Amino acid sequence: MSVKITAVAKQVPKYSRETDEIIPFVEQWMQNQESRFQRKVIKIFEGAGVDKRYSIMDPLEVFTNTSFEERNDIYIREIKKLGKQCLENALEKADWKPTDIDFIITVSCTGIMIPSVDAYLINELKMKQDIVRLPVTEMGCAAGISGIIYAKNFLKANPGKRAAVIALEAPTATFQLEDFSMVNIVSAAIFGDGAACVLMSSKEEDKGPEILAEEMYHFYDATNMMGFKLVNTGLQMILDKSVPEQIAAHFPAIIHPFLEKNNLKIEDIDHLIFHPGGRKIVETVEDLFGSLGKNIDDTKEVLRLYGNMSSATVLYVLERFMEKKPAKGDLGLMLSFGPGFSAQRVLLKF
Repeated sequence: MSVKITAVAKQVPKYSRETDEIIPFVEQWMQNQESRFQRKVIKIFEGAGVDKRYSIMDPLEVFTNTSFEERNDIYIREIKKLGKQCLENALEKADWKPTDIDFIITVSCTGIMIPSVDAYLINELKMKQDIVRLPVTEMGCAAGISGIIYAKNFLKANPGKRAAVIALEAPTATFQLEDFSMVNIVSAAIFGDGAACVLMSSKEEDKGPEILAEEMYHFYDATNMMGFKLVNTGLQMILDKSVPEQIAAHFPAIIHPFLEKNNLKIEDIDHLIFHPGGRKIVETVEDLFGSLGKNIDDTKEVLRLYGNMSSATVLYVLERFMEKKPAKGDLGLMLSFGPGFSAQRVLLKF
């Protein structure tokens, strides 16, 4: 009995801006800062590798001093919409009904809501009353693949079942208006909002790439590298500038032992389905794999078109590969990083 990824579908929020359209808002925001600092910040936005981003809020709202309560209310309202839309998109691709889902996992780290969004989806789409729910809230960018791992384990233990993993993120709701730190600025330059849904199955008749293996990898003593601090104005980003270097240092331990357990080498992998954390992380990964003749063009393209949407981003990359219909038997390696610090890996066979 195998577990397969049957469909992947994305959903972007209603607002979008090119980066050059965002810069005037940034300049207005920084009007009381010294001119040298302003030039540095503009260069960060221009060099982030992000041409466009989507948002649950209009830029005027993002750069308005709304309270944490007001922003979180917007997050709740819009996340419900995005969740319903991307789930319906995925169900249509797979030709499934809402009642076909036995297990629903929702992942998000950019807002707070209890009950979690899956409860609203169950009501709106009239899903099964005995559906199993799992909201994942604190794994950041890694949570998209984490959700796939949790769903795979459920499906492996429950043959003939189906699962939905829904990643819903709105990093713009965490922007700190009074914070002119490099962390807040870099985060604003690379992040965007978005949602994606992955449908998975352990039914024999369902098609799609098979999950051959999955593992998590945890960095010791690195809890300060990435995350959020809850402050009076909302969720304040924590992002250590050493993240790309730390990833590079751990890469051999992340990749090679995992593949060796499956009697593979990196040369055997046909497709790299990687989370685009930001330009520097993308360049780090590209340097590591370029000499092996591997490319991460789809990862770079997702960063360029949407920005880093936290947990949803790697699922946008996965959707691109699914739509290209790789050759039967091709192998794909999914990888994402997140707070903890941790790396999540999934080995796929198309």
